[in-house]
Amino acid sequence: MTTMMPQRQAEPEPVDRGPGAASAGTPLAGTPSAGTLSAGTPSERSLGVSIIRGSPDDPTWARPALIGLLLVATVLYTWNLSASGYANSFYAAAVQAGSVSWKAWFFGSFDASSFITVDKPPASLWVMGLSGRIFGFSSWSMLIPQALEGVAAVGLLYAAVKRWSGPAAGLLAGAVLMLTPAAALMFRFNNPDALLVLLMVAATYATIRALEQGSTKWLMFAGSAIGFGFLTKMMQAFLVLPALALVYLVCAPTPLRRRLLQLLASGLALLASAGWWIAIVELVPASSRPFVGGSTNNNILELVLGYNGLSRILGGSGNGGGGAGGGGAAGSPFGGDTGLSRLFGSEMGNEISWLLPAALIALVAGLIVTRRAPRTDRVRAALLLWGGSMIVTGLTFSFMKGTIHPYYTVALAPSIAALVATGGHALWQRRSDWSARAGLASMVLATGLWSFTLLARDASWHPELRYGIVALSLIVVLGLLIPGRRAARAVAVLTLAGLMAGLAGTTAYAVTTAATAHSGSIPSAGPSGATSSGGGMGGGTRGAGGTPPSGGFGGTRPSGTAGGTPPGGTTGTQSGGTTGTQPGGTTGTQPSDTGMVAGGGAGMDGGTTTNAALTALLKKAGTHWAAATIGSNSAAPLQLASGKPVMAIGGFTGSDPTPTLAAFKAYVAAGQVRYFIAGGGMGGGGQGNSAITTWVAANYKATTVGGQTVYDLRAS
Repeated sequence: MTTMMPQRQAEPEPVDRGPGAASAGTPLAGTPSAGTLSAGTPSERSLGVSIIRGSPDDPTWARPALIGLLLVATVLYTWNLSASGYANSFYAAAVQAGSVSWKAWFFGSFDASSFITVDKPPASLWVMGLSGRIFGFSSWSMLIPQALEGVAAVGLLYAAVKRWSGPAAGLLAGAVLMLTPAAALMFRFNNPDALLVLLMVAATYATIRALEQGSTKWLMFAGSAIGFGFLTKMMQAFLVLPALALVYLVCAPTPLRRRLLQLLASGLALLASAGWWIAIVELVPASSRPFVGGSTNNNILELVLGYNGLSRILGGSGNGGGGAGGGGAAGSPFGGDTGLSRLFGSEMGNEISWLLPAALIALVAGLIVTRRAPRTDRVRAALLLWGGSMIVTGLTFSFMKGTIHPYYTVALAPSIAALVATGGHALWQRRSDWSARAGLASMVLATGLWSFTLLARDASWHPELRYGIVALSLIVVLGLLIPGRRAARAVAVLTLAGLMAGLAGTTAYAVTTAATAHSGSIPSAGPSGATSSGGGMGGGTRGAGGTPPSGGFGGTRPSGTAGGTPPGGTTGTQSGGTTGTQPGGTTGTQPSDTGMVAGGGAGMDGGTTTNAALTALLKKAGTHWAAATIGSNSAAPLQLASGKPVMAIGGFTGSDPTPTLAAFKAYVAAGQVRYFIAGGGMGGGGQGNSAITTWVAANYKATTVGGQTVYDLRAS
């Protein structure tokens, strides 16, 4: 689990930083590449480290190897990319809306008429929406930015690890990230996590650059990356912040007062990059923007601190975010019971834990090796950066009591990959010592045994693979532990064999994940993804996906009509929104003529279905909203199939307190909603939403179109 050869790197030159500047220190004895934090050589300062061109000091194989790694990542993440169709139809509908309406694009609205937003900030939707505007909305145009973000994350992680541990370690880190099943899943899917991972890697890379020279510019760039990470998935982006700030405060080669001021500047950059959009949403009158989906009071700050904030951590009541995240058995879509074992459970473990034991060993062994190094030592700083990020994120995922899904763990993949490469490289450099080889052997053994355990969970899936991995791992371990010079000479071959054993299991799962179509709200990695999600919320369906329609859609909002506000200017809010439950709903299938992936599994994607007759009806509606139904996941298949805005009453779960019954009556009276389609929602819904359903049924005649109950709101 380490690099295959030692890397020679020029020792850092002392740099005059003016009076009072801290000394850069000296390199560790016997470790050519483990220098302290300094400005580096003149060539580094002038040329930097280019991901593609490489450094003049790199060995000749480094550049072709990097290009090969990026090409493999590109193929893995883009091959047959449209097989998953619209993937998560909830986000796909928002991307579709943003591809035709700038207002919907900016606010992250679910529909082009901007009635309600999705329950996340819109940064990832901005990228996918722009792609849809350029290439036309389709499955491919929506998913290709996600795949390219994954390739960029692999390349940037290589650059980050390479700077202090050499190109071989960088290649290993990039390969581990690329071959993590959660990464192969999310870099081919339209959830916000792909952009989040890229931005967190970018923040860590910028911190590494800042540490080298005590650079305020790079540290502010790190803060800005985390700020835009906040606009991608809110407070989850902050999980890497404690490690980045603490390591810079302790290890940067500048005086303490300057370090504190630099961290303050970085914090201001974070605040500006995250806060500008929040400020605009707060300042725009509620009558002129969509309702903030996921909130209980149409306030973006309540969404930040509640549904997507403390409710996720502490659980309890709320508007969905405080759902039963830890109550399910291991392997449930919510990640299993809280505790240290959660990351190793039958669902999270399959997606992220393949090299987690090796990463923990590498962290401990690396810190022991560098325990006497100077304050500014690069190897220790790297271990603390990546190790701190992994520990904070891992503990948060392990103990959070609110809603959590296994694919969240993709945020751990860069840290695990970097620790395996950095810690393994530090041990490799000391391979002549038996204790260092014992550390390498421990990494190989832990990975081999854990891979065997993970693969044994599906005993029918290629059993020969797990036996081959454990056998090869044991051979490598025995070889590494044999004392003497002859064993030391063979360590390169043994290490290569250890790499093969360590990466075999995660590679098999990653390739299988990439080769399988995914749809729904809770996608799963590996060959057992179709069943490992369990019951209840089973939105993580897998199967053959269709090719969605490639065209955009019309239905832009008429001028002068306020988003999310009924005629007359009254705000569509009410108090006391109840929390939506998470039942197993009916499966929403899509007929072949719509070209869509199934509406996505039970529960999460609602109870509505679409078909040719219903789609044709909605296309002819000619109103502001072609239809209304309870819940975004019920509205999404209708909107995607017809290309017309569909009002998602109650937002994602159907429990958001918008619109009120009075507001909905005003929409209908103004002729803005043509049809009401019954059967949506997630089994709960707010009281006002139930009142809307009751009112519609009492005042309009029900008809059946394609198996769905439809009310024409123009014919009482």
